[in-house]
Amino acid sequence: TSLKISNYTVVAEFLLMGFSDIRELQILYSFLLFLIYCAGLMGNLLIVMITTFDRRLHTPMYFFLRNLSMVDACYLSITAPQASVNSLVNNRIISVTGCAAQVFLMVFMGYVEFLTLLTVMARDRYVAICHPLHYPVIMSPRVCLQMTITCLLTGLVYAGFHTGYTFRLSFCHSNVVHQFFCDIPSLLRISCSDTFSNNLSLIVSDVVVGAGCYAFIIASYVCIFSTVLKFPVKEDQKKAFSTCIPHITVVSLFIISGTYVYFHPPSDSGSLKDIILSVFYTVIPPFLNPIIYSLRNKQIKGAIRILMKRTL
Repeated sequence: TSLKISNYTVVAEFLLMGFSDIRELQILYSFLLFLIYCAGLMGNLLIVMITTFDRRLHTPMYFFLRNLSMVDACYLSITAPQASVNSLVNNRIISVTGCAAQVFLMVFMGYVEFLTLLTVMARDRYVAICHPLHYPVIMSPRVCLQMTITCLLTGLVYAGFHTGYTFRLSFCHSNVVHQFFCDIPSLLRISCSDTFSNNLSLIVSDVVVGAGCYAFIIASYVCIFSTVLKFPVKEDQKKAFSTCIPHITVVSLFIISGTYVYFHPPSDSGSLKDIILSVFYTVIPPFLNPIIYSLRNKQIKGAIRILMKRTL
């Protein structure tokens, strides 16, 4: 739908790309996406429940893991349910308001998860392993809460700025977003306004914030590994590494997927390859996070066993 104003066609709603034009494949993709969403949602909510009700897990490490799982559950819910329903009923329409809301939530959740919580979790592991005697003071409940609130507030500012700066543009060339959800790079491609400042602000802010957090994570793990390798007991080394490996895996997953987003943007015409690859940075990471932490963490597995015994 569009409105003609002074010889310009202003977009009133957008059309998202579908996974396929073949009806049978649309239903199959919808079903698979729905299964992934349900599994990811249940996995993340399970970690939230376990880390909330098991008093043994009331530590800074699991406090941040609980926050990460809550963010993952929200992150999954932004795109997966709508994409699944759209594919099932073959409806590609999304309003401009709905598109703006999706962009804001995606940027906000992505910022909070990748650029802040994962960075804060790296600091938590660094203090626990390199400065264990000062750990209760440095990572006190008050400090953990303050860092979390800071993540959320700066995320709101970051997402608000980029969403507002994107939707101040005019969209009059086309209303087809070459993606199965609304994202900033795809929207900039169909704008009839000058998008140079938008692309520049997006790149600069992501490089500054992203590179800063990534450098902090790398520096933290350099210190962690150098400290762990000095442990005289192999069992202590193994225990320390076991608490770090899940976090490293999750960080790597987001770095790889994030690199794809900004260095291999979707093509102007859109393709199934671009859409499928997009699933790997919007749906797969939050789906895999609870699996990664559950498989590598003995305390989480023990808490799950206790919970299952109580419920069965």
